[in-house]
This record gives sequence, C-alpha cells and structure tokens, in this order.
Amino acid sequence: MEEKNYITPAGHERIKTELLQLLNLDRPEVVKVVHWAASNGDRSENGDYIYGKKRLREIDRRIRFLNQRLEFAVVVDNGARKSGDLDAMQVFFGATVTYSNLEGDDYGKETSITIVGVDEVDLDQGYVSWVSPIAKALIKARLGDCVKIQTPTGPTEIEILNVEYR
Repeated sequence: MEEKNYITPAGHERIKTELLQLLNLDRPEVVKVVHWAASNGDRSENGDYIYGKKRLREIDRRIRFLNQRLEFAVVVDNGARKSGDLDAMQVFFGATVTYSNLEGDDYGKETSITIVGVDEVDLDQGYVSWVSPIAKALIKARLGDCVKIQTPTGPTEIEILNVEYR
C-alpha cells in the first residue's frame, strides 16, 4: 500500500500540467520521429530510431510515475486559514514559517520555509518536504514556540516568529 502523497494545489497543478505536456505534445512528437525513422529501413544503425525509442521509454516511464503520484495525491488546501485565526497561528502542511536560530553560528538569523509535498521540494525557494526533520519538528507548533531541531552540526533550538498560509 502506497503512503499518502500530500500536495499543495499549486504542486498538484504542476504535476497535471507536466503529465498533459508529455501526453499531448512530447510523446506524439517522438512517436512521429520513430515512425519516420522506422520507415527508412535498417533500424540497427538508425540513430533517430534508436534514440527515439529510448526517449519514448523515458517519456512512458515518467508518465507512469506522474500517474501514480496523482493517484495517491491528497490535495491539502489551506486557503480557508486566515491570518489572525487561532488555527493560522499553528504550523500545519502548507504553512510558511519564519523562524530565528537561538543557538550556534546562525544565532538570530531569520529563515523562512514553506512545508510542501515531497514532489514539490525546492530548497532554493525554501520549500521543504513535510517528512523532513525540520517540518516534523515544526508541525503542530505555534507562533512564539521554541522548538528543538536536529541539524547536521547537532541539535539546535529555533523560535517561530511568523506562521502564514498563502
């Protein structure tokens, strides 16, 4: 049995868009090239045919993967959470959390992260998976709480400065 695949509405839309791109544009184009290359005769030394078939297998593999991810997707929409509500002060999936380090070299440094699904992780944008250690430590914490997290350099304490849902 597959674990639930929690995902934000934006992440769900991105996966659907990629799937439709592969199904409606990329795959038919590669099929045309492979069909044309196959009609040229000897396939054993036909680069267009060989690499076209390889690309087709890659596309089909990606389509199967995306279909599976969508099949088990649970879209979590936090649009109903409003700033100032008591629930909005607590960290759940989809929250953007600003915190400050209370220890170590980064003392006082503010960092913002957004807790998203495993298919949406982008550390450059501050998107962390809900199964990551920092997200697990933050979930259910409230604005103003101090939380201990495990970092590569050892345990450290952080203070939650802001919680918002976009």
